Amino acid sequence: MKTKYWFPGLGKNRDKSSKPWKISRLTFPMVGSKAARLASSAGIFAVLLFQSLETQAARQVMALDGPWQIAEGKLDQAPAEFTRTVPVPGLANLAQPAFADVDKFTSRENMANRIRSKLAPEDWLQKYWTGKVDQDRNYFWYRKTFRAPAARAVALLKINKAQFGTAVWLNGEKLGEYAGCFTAGLFPLGKAIRWNAENTLVIRIGAHPAVLPDTFPTGSDFEKIKWSPGIYDSVSVICCDSPLIAAVQVAPEIAKQQAKVRVYLDGTQATGVALEVREAKSGQLAGETKVHAEAGVKELDVLVPIKNCRLWSPEDPFLYTLTARTRGDEVTTRFGMREFRFDAATRRAWLNGKVYYLRGSNITLHRFFEDPLCQALPWDEGWVRRLLGDLPKQMHWNYFRFCIGPVPDKWLDICDEVGLLIQNEFFVWTGGPGWYKGYARTHDADEMIRQYKDWMRDNWNHPSVVVWDANNETKDDIFGAKIIPAVRGLDLSGRAWENSYNKPAGPNDPVEHHPYLMSSGYRGKLTFDMTKLETMDGKPPKGRLPSDTNPVLINEYGWLWLNRDGTPTLLTANVYAQLMGTNVTARQRLDLYAYLLGAKTEFWRAHRQYAGIIHFVYLTCSYPGVYTADHFADVTALKLDPAFADYMGEAFKPLGVYLNFFQPTLKAGAVRDFTVMLVNDEARPLHGQVTLTLETKAGQVLAQAQQPFALAELGSQTLAVALPVPAAAAGECVVKAVARAGGQDAQDATMSRRWVRVE
Repeated sequence: MKTKYWFPGLGKNRDKSSKPWKISRLTFPMVGSKAARLASSAGIFAVLLFQSLETQAARQVMALDGPWQIAEGKLDQAPAEFTRTVPVPGLANLAQPAFADVDKFTSRENMANRIRSKLAPEDWLQKYWTGKVDQDRNYFWYRKTFRAPAARAVALLKINKAQFGTAVWLNGEKLGEYAGCFTAGLFPLGKAIRWNAENTLVIRIGAHPAVLPDTFPTGSDFEKIKWSPGIYDSVSVICCDSPLIAAVQVAPEIAKQQAKVRVYLDGTQATGVALEVREAKSGQLAGETKVHAEAGVKELDVLVPIKNCRLWSPEDPFLYTLTARTRGDEVTTRFGMREFRFDAATRRAWLNGKVYYLRGSNITLHRFFEDPLCQALPWDEGWVRRLLGDLPKQMHWNYFRFCIGPVPDKWLDICDEVGLLIQNEFFVWTGGPGWYKGYARTHDADEMIRQYKDWMRDNWNHPSVVVWDANNETKDDIFGAKIIPAVRGLDLSGRAWENSYNKPAGPNDPVEHHPYLMSSGYRGKLTFDMTKLETMDGKPPKGRLPSDTNPVLINEYGWLWLNRDGTPTLLTANVYAQLMGTNVTARQRLDLYAYLLGAKTEFWRAHRQYAGIIHFVYLTCSYPGVYTADHFADVTALKLDPAFADYMGEAFKPLGVYLNFFQPTLKAGAVRDFTVMLVNDEARPLHGQVTLTLETKAGQVLAQAQQPFALAELGSQTLAVALPVPAAAAGECVVKAVARAGGQDAQDATMSRRWVRVE
């Protein structure tokens, strides 16, 4: 008989040869004072249990990352030979020798896109309902051997993330299956493990999404062209003794300088539980406590005071570790003392009790998996640290949406360390029924709930994760009516939920807005030009959003994408033809892209109608035939296009400057009144001087005017500045508005620029 362990939100972990394992419902039997009363009444028995905590062996974790053997095969028959190797974590397309046609799959959403664009026949959605498979395989099999330690009471296999679906065998015995593609699968190894000996582990994954039920979440994306299978996050074997700590959740309570800790136990026996908080870098003890849990208790809530509590923020990403111990197991997790929320009354985000403006971008990692230059970069720690740390700081970004597809756990560890706020989006983008010409995707609510629980369990201790994002550009009542209400209460930190184009699930939850002002130029006439911004107030059109009272995030805008080589994408070829004509260079297009995107960013920030301005997109794929693309001149070396780094680096500075002028010409000899709008994202007042100049393209100053400004903390100000245009001026020029806070140091300056012709 197989030993069964309970794991919070584990989902279906089953062997098809038997009935699905029964997973206990999450319950919350002990909260705060109850745990304290139980601890105080435990008496001598508890003392003995606590003493035993110091004598038992700690948890052993064996990392199985590195080279694995890989082969293609059938559903329930392992290959006879494994003649290729592949890195774990990584993707199957990194196997050596390479597999033919790996990644070739067309999803239902992409088929709908192709049909609308007349690139595919109308019958495709009926003929290939679960997706069009263009490869001669359905499964890949991975194999690795490892040596187990001396016998322990518990052994678990943890596969942090793999797609598409996993099944596991150890020493020839099938242990079960897990359908999740974006969450960790946990497999008890039971009697199959050979202690103090060599073990052979075999893992089967789907080669494409169609091997899983159509109603299960496998990723849905209208613009994703390739689908890359693989074990794309770490794999480990966990060994310990009883009682097992199944999981730990930490929720900061900054006003009380304490952390609420929920310890998830297997409930097999009574145990003492010791909790210890230390500063992550110094190791200095910051707080500790001990409690007692009776046999049968599976959730234990404990308050741990934290001495000299230091808060976590993007400006000061200070981390703590929490270690929870029973006499047979020990788990350590990191956390930060931070509280983040949205507020409908102010329509703002709040970090640690103060309004906090969000500035940032998006990463669509699962689209980057398609990129020919992707290779093993997402698992190169140095590359990821520069991607998430150095460059965002240079661009003045504090917030990212991990869009339509999760990242490896290491990425969130790095976000915690460098100080990025993350809107963590589950991989669902299905639009609405009309997007399919009537072929709407349906979701298995029970399976979605199981996987959303697992997703939260995997991520709830990261201080960087501040928003659960249920889906992207999707209209489906199932999320607000069933999924979010079923899982929301599991998060002790009470994070906000974003529900895309659906009605928000809570009164303070944010809603997303995607003001693609130039999307009309995709197939038809471009009806928007930048001069319209001069009379717009930045508010979303009435009735456009699912709520007029909830806080709003712009987390996509632009519709100006170019490939890294400066060629238009499928969505923008007609836009650039109308903006510039066709007799232009790639450099001219890239310069215009950066210029227009920077100006739009300034506009949205200046009008203060949104809690955050989140550009789309910082990292994605770029090759002929894609729909969107990113801004790297060299993605391998992580060198941004210089024009993008220049214009967008200015547009996202905490001291924001917006020159509200987009006229194509200025009249020589006239005096022009310019409107300059300023915003201050910092929690301190700023004052200084705005300098307005008219310059030639070579930088010669033709005219200049100055005016002082004074900004309250988190405040804004609008100035009217008159500038005389010299009668002798002519030709292509630039109008610059430069705000300097404090002295004249250029490093404290922010600049807004407008291209103009003087006639």
